[in-house]
Amino acid sequence: MTFSQWILFFFIVQGVHFLGTWKLYKASGHKAWHAIVPIYNAIVLMKIINRPKWWVILLFIPTINLILVGVIWVEIIRSFGKNTIKDTAFVLLTFGLYIYLINYSDKPNHIADRSLRPRTGFGETVSSILWAIVLATIFHNYLIQPYIIPTGSLEKSLLIGDFLFVSKFHYGARAPMTAVSAPMVHDTIPGFKIRSYLKYPQYPYLRLPRLQKIKRNDIVVFSWPADTVRQFFVREKRVDKPIDKKSNYVKRCVGVPGDTLEIIDGFIHTNGIKNVLPERAKVQYTFHAYAKKGVSSRKLLSKGFEDFNRTYKIENITENSYQKIIPYIIGRMGNTVENFKVITSSKGLPSDIIRKAGLRVSEILELKKEMTLTLEESSTLRKIPGIDSVIQSINKIKASNETFFPNKITYNWNEDNFGPLLIPKKGMTVKLNRINLPLYKKIINEYEGNKLEITSSEILVNGIGIDQYTFKKDYYWMMGDNRHKSEDSRFWGFVPDDHIVGKPVFIWFSIKGINDGIKNWKIRWDRLFTTVDGPGNRRSYFPHFLGLLILWQGFVFYRKRKKYSKK
Repeated sequence: MTFSQWILFFFIVQGVHFLGTWKLYKASGHKAWHAIVPIYNAIVLMKIINRPKWWVILLFIPTINLILVGVIWVEIIRSFGKNTIKDTAFVLLTFGLYIYLINYSDKPNHIADRSLRPRTGFGETVSSILWAIVLATIFHNYLIQPYIIPTGSLEKSLLIGDFLFVSKFHYGARAPMTAVSAPMVHDTIPGFKIRSYLKYPQYPYLRLPRLQKIKRNDIVVFSWPADTVRQFFVREKRVDKPIDKKSNYVKRCVGVPGDTLEIIDGFIHTNGIKNVLPERAKVQYTFHAYAKKGVSSRKLLSKGFEDFNRTYKIENITENSYQKIIPYIIGRMGNTVENFKVITSSKGLPSDIIRKAGLRVSEILELKKEMTLTLEESSTLRKIPGIDSVIQSINKIKASNETFFPNKITYNWNEDNFGPLLIPKKGMTVKLNRINLPLYKKIINEYEGNKLEITSSEILVNGIGIDQYTFKKDYYWMMGDNRHKSEDSRFWGFVPDDHIVGKPVFIWFSIKGINDGIKNWKIRWDRLFTTVDGPGNRRSYFPHFLGLLILWQGFVFYRKRKKYSKK
């Protein structure tokens, strides 16, 4: 819905409110016309139900207003003597229309000095829960949102299993755009696997004032502009969602509005200059390690390398034993018992599983092993005795494809050699032709809401022939630090400014092996209570937190003991 449509809806609501409450306003000692004046009628209503005026502010906060409207309906009927559970159920089930019956009764009786305390323990519990949800939703939507890193696209800058606090206010909190949705959940109600929102109506896009702009190389959480996450790197049928209900991604912003970006042999260049990353950024690339005598997995593990695969030959595989090792394998080779091989992560096959299944297993000593490494790690690997060479894998073959943005066969970009590409900026004008149109087609048609048509002779926007276009929004280019294992802007393009969610600022907890079952969890103590960005090595403030907690508990204990001694 547009702003004008929402204004019309707002005045319709005022009319409905007036028709259903004007006698109640009179019965409580106010004028009938007080019920129709926007905002003022809400202030007066708070007096009638004996509730604080600041509740009026909550009526204009998306999601919160849905909860509060129901509360106010109940408060209105109770202010006029309707206190039973049946009355409460009626007013909620009729969406407030039950108030009309009270309003048009012979003599509505206003109870000015009614008790505001819940009459039962259950009522008090419900009231406490509702206000807890209200406060938590405000905090979640406008201040800080918790977030868990689910994939390795930012390894080793952010790790799988890092629990983050994402600041909404650094880049300006985006007000919820979905008018009707369940609080404190994203797109699905946990446990029920059903949608947590209605697609319509939608609020117009609104963002609160920001503390800072998105800077190049900032780590950013954003709503994935493509559609929603199901399987990474797999193209599927599109699933349309409201912007604020799309799946959240976390990537590094390597291109800001107005930049010209190019990837040359795996390295990002912006405006013709090779990108210089922050000190804590740990960008990874694919390398191949070579050794004439074979690359030993055990030696790699002993030196701290973990991001590689292992291949095992199993001589006596059976269907029963195969089922037991399935959770530990990521692929297999060979279709016969005599030539059966499995591929695992660097953790390999657990020895106890091998022993219980009675398998005869031997790891294949590979002469060439693919590994994911930072540039510093590749230098360290080259110095290990027995490793002959370590070569970075760079895709230099530029062939026409639809895999990479702009997903048109006329472009030959790939993950390591991409662009140059101009990142649109609000107010910037570009010349349009049939060659570069695929780059900006989605922006014009979808993100900025125009009708785009292409005829044999011209490009039409909203029915008008054009040879240039002026952008209405800012756009960003997001990429993962794990460059060959990240589904990012190279695959689906620009991120509009209205898709920005927030800035990760703090790691409060971190679990290694979070996807491997609770028994395999290990707390990364050195990452607890650490900042996401900043100069120097990462430093944990967890000991400081524990110290403050102990001091606080000591102070509380001292106060209680002192108070007890005075009695």
